[in-house]
Amino acid sequence: MRLNLPLPLPAALLLLLASAALAAQQPTSQPTPQPTTAAEAPDRDTSYIDAQGTAHITRVVPVPLTVSPQAQLVLGHPAPDQGPPQSLEDRRKGTDAYTARARVAWTRLCPNQLVESTLAGVPVRIVTPDPLPAANQGKVLLNLHGGGFNSDSGSYTESIPIASYTGIKVVAVLYRLAPEHPYPAALDDAVAVYKELLKTYQPSHIVIYGTSAGAILTAEVAARLKQLGLPQPAALGIFSGMGDFARDGDSMALYALRGLSGHLDPPATGAHLSEYAATTDLKDPVLSPIYGDLHGLPPTLFITSGRDLLLSGTANLHRAYLNAGVDARLVVFDALTHAFWYDPMLPEAIEANHTMADFFVKQLKQ
Repeated sequence: MRLNLPLPLPAALLLLLASAALAAQQPTSQPTPQPTTAAEAPDRDTSYIDAQGTAHITRVVPVPLTVSPQAQLVLGHPAPDQGPPQSLEDRRKGTDAYTARARVAWTRLCPNQLVESTLAGVPVRIVTPDPLPAANQGKVLLNLHGGGFNSDSGSYTESIPIASYTGIKVVAVLYRLAPEHPYPAALDDAVAVYKELLKTYQPSHIVIYGTSAGAILTAEVAARLKQLGLPQPAALGIFSGMGDFARDGDSMALYALRGLSGHLDPPATGAHLSEYAATTDLKDPVLSPIYGDLHGLPPTLFITSGRDLLLSGTANLHRAYLNAGVDARLVVFDALTHAFWYDPMLPEAIEANHTMADFFVKQLKQ
């Protein structure tokens, strides 16, 4: 599985996550490939197109000067392109340890009150900015976290800064995870929490948003709400997502979790995230909303980045929203990698979170 762990991250965790991504891609019976060495690394561009039109290429890409010095350090951090497999259990332990540290780091910047609770029988984290402006007490943001549908890498990193920058309470849904609970378990949990919020909040005072797996889930929730005839929220935030499980976009073959560094398998046939999609038709209009009727969805902000493995998925879903007449905006940050806005040390992460927050605030004022 190659989707939706937060990057860029501290160096030790990057190696951990690279190993985690590799675990699902390498058969344990085969010898573990060794990382490419400096002597083996290509030093010139090459391009060969085979008879099937597949490109076999190498590229020598310097660190761009268009990003912050902090981002240049992250992009230039060495990471092996091969590594030992890792179990899902160890991956989850590593992700949990990272998110605990991320909570502390973001809270230093964004004071908050955090409560563990349940809504409609679903566990949630409720993050309230400190202070909470009186004018925002009737508003709420519903966060669907990232983590490849099999872990939680974002319920802190996606909620704490957004709560602070909007001055609005965030409810982060701790939905059931695959492979133990494949589709539509996470979707059902998210919809159940949204329906519970509708008992207290007007739909025009609710925003639904998420990153990576959570961005995919956000689009699925909007499709399911339309299918059920339930009111749409005021706005959606789809941050490094996609809406098509049947076809991989170009960027999935170009970038790994860390963009141009780390492990990346050559493209293969079959569905990615198969443990999540399970036996569902990959063109189901809720699982893959790009095949459904998108007319009438609320204003939506899409954010991605130049070395994001879901750059294509985000851009394709944005275009589908535009073609359906949705007020859809797309922001692409140069060179940065998947879910870079998780990292509080990056100026671009602060900017991206402010961009998200400003969009939500403006939509909730309408």
